[in-house]
Amino acid sequence: MRTDLLDYQLPTGLIAQHPSAERDGSRLLCVTRQRCAHHSMRDWAELVPQNSLVVLNDTRVMRARLLGTRASGGRVEVLLLRPILDESDGQDWEAFARPLKRLYPGALLSFGPLSARVIERMDERRVLLRLQAEQGSIQAAIEAVGHVPLPPYMQRAATDADRDRYQTVFAKDLGSVAAPTASLHLTESALSTLRSRGVEVATLTLHVGPGTFRPVSQDNLEDHDMHSERFRLPIPTRDAIARARARGAKVVAVGTTVVRALEAASDPERPGQVLSQDAETDILIQPDYAFRVVDALLTNFHMPRSTLLALVAAFAGLERTLSAYRTAIKSEYRFLSYGDAMWIPERLT
Repeated sequence: MRTDLLDYQLPTGLIAQHPSAERDGSRLLCVTRQRCAHHSMRDWAELVPQNSLVVLNDTRVMRARLLGTRASGGRVEVLLLRPILDESDGQDWEAFARPLKRLYPGALLSFGPLSARVIERMDERRVLLRLQAEQGSIQAAIEAVGHVPLPPYMQRAATDADRDRYQTVFAKDLGSVAAPTASLHLTESALSTLRSRGVEVATLTLHVGPGTFRPVSQDNLEDHDMHSERFRLPIPTRDAIARARARGAKVVAVGTTVVRALEAASDPERPGQVLSQDAETDILIQPDYAFRVVDALLTNFHMPRSTLLALVAAFAGLERTLSAYRTAIKSEYRFLSYGDAMWIPERLT
């Protein structure tokens, strides 16, 4: 696919810098074959068909942004990406770091009660660090001194409010460096409404990596170096999908991360079913992809020329998706992580 087909003009002023005043206060654009309809996120739980299965990503965002100093006293900023190896004297982590040119193997970094030593420079952006905590677990030290890793397009420092709002109400399994943003709109009240209408709710875990924000620079989407993310699809969710198929119900994915996990876990022998697994996926979903599991999608509005926009275009159709985005821009919807949402109640391709 030509990447320029995923391009559109996103006015800078429509990039949400802060969340809505209320978690469920965002706008919702419902996209069907016939039209685009304007709703509120407070309507969404009533729009989901009765007896459906809603699948959520229960990953929890780490306070992965660390601000500290080098041994020389110079400042350093680190974004922890994922742990590589546990050892008795520390924990090795892959991380983005800057200024990278001053971080040589053996360099010591201090983040208060957490320290790090550079093991190696992996490429022009990443380093391998060995972390050590003065006391307690390394993960507890990270959560104590770290900052919420807001996306760079927010262009501001994280606040105390972000510790709550850049986390879903059902976040459980710590490991993401970015939030599954479609789920940020959901409240306990919405989940209660779903269940009262006979909608089953299940969870999986996909730890969101920084590659989710990376635009595609290649002319052809297939040439993009797709990022890999760890996911776990538990047996209860596998069984919930089997029950949904048995009763002829829709499987509703809340967010592109859930789509990636469900489609990566699809059972090749049984269309519509999934396999329980703990694995990594670098699946690229683009127009002409044949969906095997997901029947409906709640998602936010994504960056131009991104793999996330390609996924939505695969689900709703490229022209219909771009038309919906034009409608959203004309109506001044808010875009990206803290922005408004789009509801696609059925596959349109």
